[in-house]
Amino acid sequence: MGARQLAEEICKRLRDAGQQALFVGGCVRDMMLGREPADYDVATDATPERVQELFPGSITVGAKFGVILVVGYEEDVEVATFRSDVGYTDGRHPEKVIYTRSAKEDVARRDFTINGLLYDPEKKEVLDYVGARTDIEARLVRAIGDPRTRFEEDQLRMVRAVRFAARLNFTIEAATMKAIRELAPKIHSVSSERLNEELTKILIEGAARRGFELLDETGLLVELLPEIAKMKGVEQPPQYHPEGDVWIHTRMVLEKLPGGVSPTLAWGALLHDVGKPPTFAAPKDPTDRIRFDGHAEVGTQLAHEISRRLRFSNEDGERIEALVANHMRFKDVPNMRASTLKRFVRMPHFEEHLELHRIDCLSSNRNLGIYQQVRDFLDQTPPEDVRPPRLLTGDDLKDMGFAPGPRFKEILQALEDAQLEGQIRTRADALRLVQERFPT
Repeated sequence: MGARQLAEEICKRLRDAGQQALFVGGCVRDMMLGREPADYDVATDATPERVQELFPGSITVGAKFGVILVVGYEEDVEVATFRSDVGYTDGRHPEKVIYTRSAKEDVARRDFTINGLLYDPEKKEVLDYVGARTDIEARLVRAIGDPRTRFEEDQLRMVRAVRFAARLNFTIEAATMKAIRELAPKIHSVSSERLNEELTKILIEGAARRGFELLDETGLLVELLPEIAKMKGVEQPPQYHPEGDVWIHTRMVLEKLPGGVSPTLAWGALLHDVGKPPTFAAPKDPTDRIRFDGHAEVGTQLAHEISRRLRFSNEDGERIEALVANHMRFKDVPNMRASTLKRFVRMPHFEEHLELHRIDCLSSNRNLGIYQQVRDFLDQTPPEDVRPPRLLTGDDLKDMGFAPGPRFKEILQALEDAQLEGQIRTRADALRLVQERFPT
């Protein structure tokens, strides 16, 4: 049973029990836009306790806010009781929730008009109490009611306005934009985890460039990622970057991120040149050029600080830092020994490194020669040549009379180099190399 069918079944059971039940929010907006909703939410006048009675096995996911998760075989649907919220003192949670029997009252407390639509699946009728139809036709993201009030209630809504405008290719309505610009410094009251989630969605939903341009226009970028805001106006050597400054280049890279891209690649794309502003060096003379010496290393440290600030998992943070640290290594590929190239391409998640290189090139000199060289190497080289089985172990070296220590690592490294270069292929070859090069 798909999500829509489950949502319709939930509404029918609630109606049969004498309750109101309607689709609500983003799923209705997407239906009106001709998009396939990612999920479905149901709003009802039934209390959470009544919902759980009607749907045994459902899960309480937001008890304080009347949200119950009805679990299906393949999909789940959130069912929320109509409510009005009273007072927000922490910039996130209402002090008090009052359940109501009024759908109109329920949508009035939501964030944006485009998320305030209701749909009656029985009558196949859209209910609009907030002017959402007009805003959808005008392609506007508008706060419901007074925008300052909506954003004071939950500051994360400012970032969500940017995300919806970018993803849907809408414009942020003037009063809503004005309120965001005025309140942008208050975004720091939002938890790092929630900010990370919204920023990641902006990066992976297929409109990353527009999303970051809007973050800049609203004043949120300098608050959330000042390291990215510093890219503006940082010139680059035109012979390598005819497109313009670091900010222009980064936006061009973001534009090439498709919807559904991995979050780590998306963040790597955003941060790959974050080390350029602090390492900028103007030409010393007419024969010199703009330089960013050490920008990959500086950028890796900045990426580490950003990933810590936004509470990335250690694994994701390390993947993002690796993308920043290694993005300049591709220029050395034409001069790499076979062993070095094989070690390079067997880095964890190398496909992300290669894709970052591709879109980085397409956003600058458009020379994909090295990308194609690596692609051809991967296509033509058997996996066992890239990751050959070890021919000798530490125990073998002990049996040959070598004592454990630094020399072990040196010998094993030499053996692997010779294997990767195609100089040895068998155990006998390996034994002979050790005897010749490392006499006991």
